[in-house]
Amino acid sequence: MIWAFPACERPSCPIIRTIWWQNTGHGFGRMTMRIDHPVPTQIPALRRLWQESFGDTDAFLDGFFDRVFSSDRCRCIFAGKEAAAALYWLDCDYNGGKLAYLYAVATAEASRNQGLCRKLMEDTHALLQARGYAGTVLVPGEAGLFAMYEKMGYQVLSCMDTRTVCSDASVALKAIAPEEYAAARKNFLPAGGVVQEKESLALLTLCAGLYAGDGFLLAARKEGDTVFGLELLGDSTRAAGISAALGAAKGQFRIPGEKPFAMYHPLSDAPKPAYFGLAFD
Repeated sequence: MIWAFPACERPSCPIIRTIWWQNTGHGFGRMTMRIDHPVPTQIPALRRLWQESFGDTDAFLDGFFDRVFSSDRCRCIFAGKEAAAALYWLDCDYNGGKLAYLYAVATAEASRNQGLCRKLMEDTHALLQARGYAGTVLVPGEAGLFAMYEKMGYQVLSCMDTRTVCSDASVALKAIAPEEYAAARKNFLPAGGVVQEKESLALLTLCAGLYAGDGFLLAARKEGDTVFGLELLGDSTRAAGISAALGAAKGQFRIPGEKPFAMYHPLSDAPKPAYFGLAFD
């Protein structure tokens, strides 16, 4: 059983919560946990938590914390010197307003099933609202999580499908720079699309290559004999030829479709976006 007591209600201020839990054999224990932005000396603990939760390589984490991470876009809960939970977001734009893409939420194995994720989400929503964000976006990692996020006030924002193909006659494409990709993506975005640039582009280059061809735009990575398209915009009938051009036997491409994908939580009365399709999974 957990009880949480906020010591400060202002979202711009760190929140101190006292967590009580049952400790079999030793009665009740007490631990003070603090929700705040991290400081540089806490980065090693955040890296350990990330690797425990997601299993990413040191090379990826080097790139993430060097090129993508900002303490202003992270909220975390520390229990002593170790990170109990952390949340990271990326800034996005829609209709002249700012959105936050909640990219990753991690809870240490020893701190799970204590409601820390929900508390961290609530704190982040309040902070972002105070900073003038119009809303938050997230992409549930599995189908069963949609119901959980609905209880937190989220609703389905956009739908995607996965197009699976065997390679066919190769089509012409070229690798492009992040800046060129960002400019082209604005033209390919479906109506009501969220613009993902700045740190999103930095993260994308850690996860995928960027490509353009006649009538399509692609972010993708190759694993073995398969191309995984994080987002294919434009003419998706070119998928088999794209897979061949990238030297793969088959491909799986995420395209706008009908399966619930991204969710949105409004923090203002600004118009709701209609498309979010680029997730860094």
